Amino acid sequence: MDNPMLDFLESEELLRFFHCNKTEMSLMENPQTFLRQLRDYDLIPDDRYKKVSRMKSKERIKKGLYEILDRFECERPQHIHRFWRCVFKDTIMNQYPTLRLLRNSLMDGTFHFDKQLPEMVETKETDEKKRKVVSEDEEDEEEEEEEEKRGKSVKKRKQRNKSTNDEEQPGPSSHSTPGQKKKFKKICFYSPLKKGEKSDIWNWKLFKAQMPVTCGDIEAILSRDRLAKGEKCILFQKSWFTPTEFEKRAGKGSSKNWKTSIRCKGTTLGKLIQEGHLKSGSYKRRHKMVKRSLFPSAGCVMESDEEDEEEDEDLDGESSTSDTDEEEDKEQAEPQTEVGHDRSTTVFKVTCRDLVGTLHKKRFASGNRGKCIRTETSWMSPVEFVNAASDESDPPWKREIQWEGKPLNDLIENKILRIHSLLCVCDLCDPNTEDEENQKNDDECYICRSQEETQLVVCDDCPRSFHQRCHLPHLEDAILNDKRRWMCTFCVFKANQPYRYCNQLEMREALSLQMSQHLLECQYVLLYLWNADEEKIFASDPRGYLTDYSTVIQTPMWLGHIANKLQENNYQTVEQFVSDVQLIFSNCARYNRDNAEFLAKGDRLKKIFDGKLKNVFNIS
Repeated sequence: MDNPMLDFLESEELLRFFHCNKTEMSLMENPQTFLRQLRDYDLIPDDRYKKVSRMKSKERIKKGLYEILDRFECERPQHIHRFWRCVFKDTIMNQYPTLRLLRNSLMDGTFHFDKQLPEMVETKETDEKKRKVVSEDEEDEEEEEEEEKRGKSVKKRKQRNKSTNDEEQPGPSSHSTPGQKKKFKKICFYSPLKKGEKSDIWNWKLFKAQMPVTCGDIEAILSRDRLAKGEKCILFQKSWFTPTEFEKRAGKGSSKNWKTSIRCKGTTLGKLIQEGHLKSGSYKRRHKMVKRSLFPSAGCVMESDEEDEEEDEDLDGESSTSDTDEEEDKEQAEPQTEVGHDRSTTVFKVTCRDLVGTLHKKRFASGNRGKCIRTETSWMSPVEFVNAASDESDPPWKREIQWEGKPLNDLIENKILRIHSLLCVCDLCDPNTEDEENQKNDDECYICRSQEETQLVVCDDCPRSFHQRCHLPHLEDAILNDKRRWMCTFCVFKANQPYRYCNQLEMREALSLQMSQHLLECQYVLLYLWNADEEKIFASDPRGYLTDYSTVIQTPMWLGHIANKLQENNYQTVEQFVSDVQLIFSNCARYNRDNAEFLAKGDRLKKIFDGKLKNVFNIS
């Protein structure tokens, strides 16, 4: 997984980090895979790779690897970002613990605690002599290899190497010959902190634009500018989140106060905002639309104005509100107590007789306008929802639709839901043809629930929408402009289920089925499971945000990895697929043995998987 900090670090900082750690990298055991990775990314010449690969002595391999790294620093510094992205791949770090430690030090900024090295300037003449000595050393190595082929004694070779080392400094970047002199600038060691500056990392120059943050066990990067503008400001796994979304992603959504749950080096963001280290813009409690806009436009006319902004809650138990603020809080709390629900809620579970659905506040306009109630099969307006549940003509929808045992009218009277004026011309009240089509499908991806501003592919037989790479199988770009009807995997499976598995199977029989004939069922089960994982705890590689995960779990597994294996047809039987899914739950139980909350979430998802697997394959 890519380190998001690389996106913010300057080339000069990465080069300095490289310079300070190339000796450590040169001492890695069995560096053949490391060298192959560098060659595959065109970061080192093929001849240098072959030369070091032919070496037998461990000491010579280490010296040769150092030479390669040193030459890269001198000749190809413009590719330093590419170098670190190349070696910070999970497959490489799993083989070389040194690289994982370096990646972690970049993430938490600990390498900046070291004092900077004295700057050194060498004359052009010294550079030429230095290169000459390096080339002579290379000639000596070639002569050495020829002697080895001719059967010279090991003892003679070792004596020759010893005499060479006595005359030369270790490492190709510091070769010198008698009579050589180097010109130095005045040696000056200095700290990355200016005089009088605090040692807190949010005062460092490195973190002027961004800073590392944590919420629970998840680590991410906070953009200061985006936070000040009230935009999605937290970068986690290549996606941007608002503080509230990131709080929910970390499993802390119940606190509903990101200023205390999100921290930088143990200090809450709220405290940093109070002390003036950070500036925070206004964050709305509403979702940003993907692909299309169904929100009331600027010209929308409503019965009253509303802007549900997040309240700036007091931090660390301290109260700084005035008596007037307390009175206002009480006034706001009264209707909430009466209705029994938080004003920040945007989705309400509603019923009308036997019909069940979810009402989405951002889509609500009135009884006939705005398809705001989502059922399993479609989006409906409140009147359409009531008509589908009863045979009455023109039933009173405000009374017939129930929420938590109360009529929907209670939410309207308490101004939690607001009916748009008859003069309103927003996209919900006065939609064009495209707006009407957009209201038929979800506004977010059914699988990842992401708010990324990317195009969604909508199913023509159900209300679901998907990102191209979230759906299984993946969807090609050509389908975006294809006017023909398209059915998602859920609908295809539902249409074919009556004709498959007429007879019950034993579990052993189902697991032995060939994947080539039953790919659809496994794709359906995985997508269903991914959607059921509401907090997306099991969707991505846990090693990306749990630093000690590899020390506890030897074989990590996650839903995204299984999806890729299904996409690439890596499974031969259904049993292999089931085994990988079960591995997710066994890893969860082992890693969270002392964490009852996450154990319960793993058990819940496991029960869903076991039940769905039996249902899909008709297992007795």
